[in-house]
Amino acid sequence: MKKITIICINLLSLSVVLPTHAQDEPALPAGLGGNAQPTTAEPALPDGLFGSSTSEEPGLPEGLGGSSQNAGQTAEQEPFRLPFEFSGFGEGRIGARTQNDPHEKDLSLGEVRLQLEGEKGWDRASVRVRTDLLYDPVYDHQTIDLETGQGWLDLREARFTATPLDFMDLKIGRQILTWGTGDMLFINDMFPKDWQSFFIGRDTEYLKAPSDAAGISFFTGLFNTNIIYTPRFNADRYINGSRLSYYNPILGRIAGRDAIIQTDNRNSWFTDDELALRLSRNIAGYEAALYGYRGYWTSPAGMDPVNGKATFPRLGVYGGSIRGTAGPGIANLEFGYYDSEENRNGSNPMAKNNELRFLAGYEQELATDFTAGLQYYLEYMFQYDEYREVLAPGQHPRDEARHVITLRLTKLLMRQNLMLSFFGYYSPSDKDFYFRPNIHYKIDDNWAAEVGGNIFWGEDNWSFFGQFRRDTNVYTGIRYGF
Repeated sequence: MKKITIICINLLSLSVVLPTHAQDEPALPAGLGGNAQPTTAEPALPDGLFGSSTSEEPGLPEGLGGSSQNAGQTAEQEPFRLPFEFSGFGEGRIGARTQNDPHEKDLSLGEVRLQLEGEKGWDRASVRVRTDLLYDPVYDHQTIDLETGQGWLDLREARFTATPLDFMDLKIGRQILTWGTGDMLFINDMFPKDWQSFFIGRDTEYLKAPSDAAGISFFTGLFNTNIIYTPRFNADRYINGSRLSYYNPILGRIAGRDAIIQTDNRNSWFTDDELALRLSRNIAGYEAALYGYRGYWTSPAGMDPVNGKATFPRLGVYGGSIRGTAGPGIANLEFGYYDSEENRNGSNPMAKNNELRFLAGYEQELATDFTAGLQYYLEYMFQYDEYREVLAPGQHPRDEARHVITLRLTKLLMRQNLMLSFFGYYSPSDKDFYFRPNIHYKIDDNWAAEVGGNIFWGEDNWSFFGQFRRDTNVYTGIRYGF
């Protein structure tokens, strides 16, 4: 109706203007010298073309001068957002032994896992919580034990981080800690490891177990300082027979669920504590560091003859490392002196002797998307003659020097979505090895799948890797990240 009215007005205007065209000149528009008060009425323009102010104009979008009413409507259409960052993944993994083990279940792994992670940050502080919910029928019970990681909940992180000064960082709470230069070999890194997860086919991120600690770092022009204080000792999640069979020196044979290791735990707050120190500095492009640790052997390294339980003797570790470019690759050196405070002279058969540990490594990209890494590792025992003299009858002696060589090969294919990897340990002194082949495929931005194995072999069932021969397993898994 409105359009019809406008058309009629325009026709009427033409009927008035055309007959008078020869007699009178039309008035110029205002601002071009025309009469300020034209005698002829001008037709109204359509809405939106400078028409009457009474016509209703459409509202502009929010942020371009639109009305508050439209802005409110737009805000209501925005998706809901959490007040903190949230991520995680869901995963299923299954693994089985390749041979019969009378002391363990046929399944080495059979778990469903959901990891949830939330982090809230402010200007100079943040809070982060990361926890895993899981079910694994390989365990006989699902009772929660945050120290060993057993049960349906594994709290990985719950920490507070702050930067009170520009040159100082502070971290307090449950956290994953690591330092040193080794690749799957650790000398000065005395923070807890989860060897059971490593040997049964979980993701390599689970090799590192959480610590309940407080850390402070200082960054100066001279050197950087990291201090970690653990008010209550955090042991490794070591092999105890519940999932993997092992060599039991008391029984003189391979054991498992029939002889689960019982330990005399150190769990007194501020008495059974640990202190770790790291000083680091960049020297001509090389990162050099010195380390110090006062605490305990993180895996059982002694025995209480009274109750027959395994113990964690007192230990001090002092060492250093350097890492940097060497030719076309990256080289690293690291050493550590292990001061076994309860057996410094080697005459105590109930605790490990002092040791020197040394590591040298080199990594290089040999071709496009193909890298290789090689390491040499040494454990040298002091007071070896004294050790042999007090060794219990029937027990197999360790070598004075244990040598290990590792090899890592990694190849990326299909636009780096497919990763083929191999990591192997070989000990020429123990005459045993441990191989970790793995194939990981990134399906898309959310989905990933992998298959791999843990292969053990040794001439003797009492050597470090030889004792796990019956634990050789293959596994597969699929993960959805969000």
